[in-house]
Amino acid sequence: MRRITCDIHIHARPEQVWDVLTDFARFHEWNPFLVEAEGRPEPGTRLRLRFRLPDSGKEMVFTPTVLTREEHRVLRWRGRFGVKGIFDGLHSFELTPVDGGTHVEQMETFTGVLVPFTGSVITQTDAGFRRLNEALKERVESLAAAKDGG
Repeated sequence: MRRITCDIHIHARPEQVWDVLTDFARFHEWNPFLVEAEGRPEPGTRLRLRFRLPDSGKEMVFTPTVLTREEHRVLRWRGRFGVKGIFDGLHSFELTPVDGGTHVEQMETFTGVLVPFTGSVITQTDAGFRRLNEALKERVESLAAAKDGG
């Protein structure tokens, strides 16, 4: 098992962060890691996500299943490479109101027999999470500023 975690503070309400995070149709406009997303953030549905690994530019498509949606708080999905137990990823975004803004924690727990052999992919994924979080912060804060009149 291997876990990566990345967090960031965004100067906007959780509702504003949630709206950007779950607007999959617009990911291509701002998201440098999950460059394309299709589907609905509803438990039991499958998403189609295309991600781009930082530095290498390598892209992969996966179709995780949404497990949890707690409005303005938690979005969680599970993706698998092949069958269960080969290379599984449990991904989540958790939003917590803090100091008039939102603490966003993005996490993924990787399990399966291939995990010990995927170090560089997991390291690049960690870098991708950081870029996603920074882009999310920039997108949400710029939209919030525009809505509030600058």
